[in-house]
Amino acid sequence: MRGVKRNSGLVRFGDPKQIGVERGITEFRAGRPILVTEEQNVFLVLPVDGIDAEQLSTFLKVCAPVSPRLAITTRRAQAIGIETTEPVTIKPDVIDIEKILLLVSKTSGNCLLDAAPAVPAVRAALDLAKLAQRLPAVLVVEGAGTKVPFDPPLVSVAADAIAQFRRTIMDSVKITGEANVPLEGGVQSRFVVFRNDLGGDSVAVIVGKPDFTKPVPVRLHSSCLTGDVFGSQRCDCGDQLRLALKKLKAAGGGVILYLDQEGRGLGLANKMRAYQLQDEGFDTVDANMSLGFDDDERDYGVAGRMLEMLGCQSVQLFTNNPAKISGLTDAGIEVSGRKALLGPVNVDNRRYLTAKATRAGHSLDHLLETLTTAVETPDPVGADAERETSSRS
Repeated sequence: MRGVKRNSGLVRFGDPKQIGVERGITEFRAGRPILVTEEQNVFLVLPVDGIDAEQLSTFLKVCAPVSPRLAITTRRAQAIGIETTEPVTIKPDVIDIEKILLLVSKTSGNCLLDAAPAVPAVRAALDLAKLAQRLPAVLVVEGAGTKVPFDPPLVSVAADAIAQFRRTIMDSVKITGEANVPLEGGVQSRFVVFRNDLGGDSVAVIVGKPDFTKPVPVRLHSSCLTGDVFGSQRCDCGDQLRLALKKLKAAGGGVILYLDQEGRGLGLANKMRAYQLQDEGFDTVDANMSLGFDDDERDYGVAGRMLEMLGCQSVQLFTNNPAKISGLTDAGIEVSGRKALLGPVNVDNRRYLTAKATRAGHSLDHLLETLTTAVETPDPVGADAERETSSRS
């Protein structure tokens, strides 16, 4: 709980380490460097996502005469041909924008690079980039910049605070507004908005009058701008959302948790990057991992907290994704049953649905034979219509 605290004459609006992480996320989103501290060690860190040539030039001058290393995740290292089971730092032969973008986001063959295991503070910086929904890649150098008179001073972030931050930010979730919202098709609903300390909004859409003393029909739905709003055919998200509303109305009431976790938690920009890779032939799983992410970066702890705050302890979950069941269970919510939520298959999403069933463990076994047959059947429209898709159930 945040509040004004006095300690030795100092006034604090919350925990200094947590505030440091929040400020570090803001700096990463703006493409500015920070200091990451671990015990007596200090690292100057610059996110590579969104930097321009001028920012890079300034950073290199600050680091001189030391040349920074590029830190990347295990997934990205493996994607560019580095045999490793942990995040690494590499030393590019040339440090310029084009070279960095090639190393962190583009498709490429095997790279012969000087790779070394990333120390814990650097791993924490990669996690911070994910929290900022930037590509998980940073330029880093130990010790540099600590005595440079930056104006304003660089934000300093404790590495151990980054590791604890996901739990901390989940605990900060509060109800900030609610109102009745009648929906298309005669669906009566009430929107309850939840906000965390970073300003992220998730919404509980309470359909009808559910009985919270009994298992409540619930759908966990991660936001999907392309599918939910614009009707994208690359995923089944919009179809699932509208189907969930119909089923909850028919059941006499329930809850849709509309979670601020676009693109499986990657963010909208990285979701578009994954789409580009899929257009080049990657499937939905490999595209996310090639960018340095896990296949699914979502955390359902916030969903558990939202349900708890609504007074809901037991649910009947509308999902095809076993990870949502385990995520809610881990958050202390009883999942008394599961119901499938099957959207229509079309020429643009059929290979995506197959990938979800065969690689991501989604419960679509009864569709596998049909989907596989559809993929193998020549498409009269042409191969260009056979696009891979990236989203979530």
